[in-house]
Amino acid sequence: MDTFLMDTLFHSDKRARPPVRRLWTEAVSAVTPMPRQVILAAARIAPPGDGHPVLLVPGFLRGEGYMAPLRRFLDARGYAVYGWRLGVNLGPTERVLDGVERRLAHIVARHDRSVTLIGHSLGGALVRELAKERPELVRQVIVLASPIRLPTASQLEPVYRMLSRWHSPDSRSLYERVNEPPPVPVTAIHTRSDGIVTWQSCLEAEGPLRENIEIKGPHSTMARNPAAWRVIADRLAQPEGHWRPYGAH
Repeated sequence: MDTFLMDTLFHSDKRARPPVRRLWTEAVSAVTPMPRQVILAAARIAPPGDGHPVLLVPGFLRGEGYMAPLRRFLDARGYAVYGWRLGVNLGPTERVLDGVERRLAHIVARHDRSVTLIGHSLGGALVRELAKERPELVRQVIVLASPIRLPTASQLEPVYRMLSRWHSPDSRSLYERVNEPPPVPVTAIHTRSDGIVTWQSCLEAEGPLRENIEIKGPHSTMARNPAAWRVIADRLAQPEGHWRPYGAH
């Protein structure tokens, strides 16, 4: 990836990286299992699903296993939940960009229904861009601590730069339009205690069918955070085409 594009992504004098001290919290949280009673409690208060398909995409350097708790939770609520089947997320490689679009098309063909896209961190940024490419296939987008407003800053920037040589040339056009929201409902869940990505870049642009919701917790456990699950369950339970703000009844 060229220097201009990387400077657009990570512009140090516009965004500061999260404090290094938060990395300890992120590391401990990442290896701490979620108590079963927490999962059961979250499931009890979540509204039942309507069976529509949901595609889950993991964050940078994460694979299917990271999204497994969320997948089990949504399975239990009655949704048709799918993983992306592309292994570890190394960023916008050609394999990832082509593969996730094919996966979306396959799910829509199988169910004859539009799909909710849920992504964590970089996975959220990827599905949000996919919704711009194929809005007719997407019911809504839910992103979890995702860098969707550039410039951003991340503690993983050195690793991302190293892997960027394998990223698709098409990623330039993706980054150039990141700040433009997709033409589908978007819910951006973020945390101000994020230790990986600067939280300000995880906010969606204000406007109709778009909402930013803050929860507590570290970046690394957003996909298994009960507070995030409550928001996700509420968003998924909305009838298609009938958007209402979170918490409105």
